[in-house]
Amino acid sequence: MEKQTVNASQESIWTRIFHSNWFIYILISPLFLVLFAYVVYPFYQTFTQSFAGDEPFLHYKKFFNLSSPANLEALWTSIYISIISVLCCAIVGVTMAFLLERYNFPGRRILSILVLVPMALPPLVGVLSFSFLYGDSGIFPRIFQHLFGLDHVPFSLKGIWGVIVVHTFTMYTYFYLTASAAIKGLDPALEEAATSLGAGRIRVWTKVILPMLTPSIVASSLLVFMISMASYTAPLMFGVERTMTMQIYLSRTNGNLEMAATQSMILSFVSITFLMMMRWYQNRRNYQNLSKGISVHRSEVSSKKIKIAATIASFIGTLILILPILVLILISFSVDGAWKTQILPTNYTLDHYMALFTDERTWRPIWNSIQMGVVATFGNIIFGVAAAYAMVRLNFKGKTLLDILIMVPWALPGTVVAVNLIAAFSTENIFAFNQVLIGTFWILPLAYFIRHLPLVFRSTSASLVQLDPSIEEASRGLGANWWYTFRRIVVPLTFTGILAGTLLALVQSFGEFVASILIYSTSTIPLSVAIFQKLYAFKFGTACAYGVLQICLILVVLIISEKLSKGSAGTAI
Repeated sequence: MEKQTVNASQESIWTRIFHSNWFIYILISPLFLVLFAYVVYPFYQTFTQSFAGDEPFLHYKKFFNLSSPANLEALWTSIYISIISVLCCAIVGVTMAFLLERYNFPGRRILSILVLVPMALPPLVGVLSFSFLYGDSGIFPRIFQHLFGLDHVPFSLKGIWGVIVVHTFTMYTYFYLTASAAIKGLDPALEEAATSLGAGRIRVWTKVILPMLTPSIVASSLLVFMISMASYTAPLMFGVERTMTMQIYLSRTNGNLEMAATQSMILSFVSITFLMMMRWYQNRRNYQNLSKGISVHRSEVSSKKIKIAATIASFIGTLILILPILVLILISFSVDGAWKTQILPTNYTLDHYMALFTDERTWRPIWNSIQMGVVATFGNIIFGVAAAYAMVRLNFKGKTLLDILIMVPWALPGTVVAVNLIAAFSTENIFAFNQVLIGTFWILPLAYFIRHLPLVFRSTSASLVQLDPSIEEASRGLGANWWYTFRRIVVPLTFTGILAGTLLALVQSFGEFVASILIYSTSTIPLSVAIFQKLYAFKFGTACAYGVLQICLILVVLIISEKLSKGSAGTAI
């Protein structure tokens, strides 16, 4: 009895200590320290570097100099491509979500599975497959050239519209996922009420359905805009030289670090401005569904003509969605250098796949990516879960600041994050433990950690918000201490959210290219950079074998996540 009284007294003391203001600030101080060291400090170093030189605003004047408009053209092109990409992805993603969630038609089931295929394509690999299919020397342009006996290919993906087509195919899934979740929760009573009041289909769409989808559309728009602004491979492959990421890369490789810093700051300003504008638009009105009706059910298509059209459209859609992966698999078996003017490769081999696991030089980038991805993701779990718990469960001053510091790297393109790290860690400093990190193994995991921390943070936060605090209070009331409650109650109940963010961060690390290309070294070449190098060495077979392996790694991670979370991780992602 006395022992129980002592234990209860100790628990009471620890509870009071844990909830005291000074102890809370001790707990969250490591979070702020990490964010200051690896987000604020690198950003500040880039900011100061952009003003380096005899004249403070010299590089900004050069950037906006109308007599040499390369930078201004790059800025306009990047913004234009990003905005059009958002519009195209929204049209495709929301339309697909509406059709697949509201109607039953022949081919719907297979389309609902294949519609997420682009998620398994890392950005670089997706661009690579589209280049092989629709580029200047792609399979389809060559087919039509041979069919009609033409001297030149009749069409090909190139220029700005080539970039937009690739962006649309690879990024519409962000709109599809969020819109699907929102459409499932729509109350049909709202549409029925609008129809009974005389509203037509178009008016119901514009005044009822789209406003209810606004939060999901805004979130997806932010994501697509940021990724489009950070796009490097698509402009490079399709001949669009004047984009901000291309200009930053050229300035960096030419040794003009001050101009690279200036370009990075302007690109950061554009991205953050777009973020603020979209947040403002989302907060203008309340689009919350206050009705208590049941969610929508799929309507069966009864017209025979529409069924036939739906079957044909489903077949075409399935073919379009699966072709990029099929062409990668096909070319991965082709002999390097043997595929030149033929429509399809004529010589095939298994050597590329054998080399992946037997040739040390070929295996090294794979192992590098696995190591660096795991290290970065482990850090994401620790700090992402801790930050999410602090934001949701603890009361302290500076919550808004913590949220902003965590989300800023997601608003910044990968090139900017890389330039920030170059500016901060090219010399010895206390945050690098008096070491120069540039050129070492640790700089790439650090970049991945910074870039993908928001994924674990947001996913875990969403799960914690849905967890009733009274469950933790009941556990502590029954004698469990805080650590036991967190380990045995909080973590298991929020496991799906943690797992979803963790696996998404791991997948993103495997495919990260934009930041990697600026800061990798010869001894730490990641898989994405190795694919890029093989491609430009005209070793298409090896490049595609790398790409297929990368897709397989991503699929394995997603399948494991579905098994562990019993099918709910995909929804959380």
